[in-house]
Amino acid sequence: QVQLVESGGGSVQVGGSLRLSCAASGLATAGSSYTVAWFRQAPGKERDFVAVISWNTFGRLYADTVKGRFTISKDNVQNMVYLQMNSLKPEDTAVYFCASRNNWSSNYQWETEYPYWGQGTQVTVSS
Repeated sequence: QVQLVESGGGSVQVGGSLRLSCAASGLATAGSSYTVAWFRQAPGKERDFVAVISWNTFGRLYADTVKGRFTISKDNVQNMVYLQMNSLKPEDTAVYFCASRNNWSSNYQWETEYPYWGQGTQVTVSS
């Protein structure tokens, strides 16, 4: 059973940085083709794709809104996925979720493609 637990959220001022962590348990061992993504949901809005990483190919893709500011990375040994967020803006304020699925999907931006989700961690950026 896959379990995802996010941490690292908090409050930061505009221009600041945060690093989110996602502890993934239950994923297959090295050589699997799991995909792990970050989504976010602002109050009153839909949940949006942020970034995705392929577990065994290290391929990474980002939403245009965070490209150049956010970096997704992973530690295959520790089964951790990270989201380094720099140059934060008020519009980055949201609950951030870690999600995973078996194999790669060309529809990686769709939340419906991911059967496994964490509980979310709040990120608040104030001016």
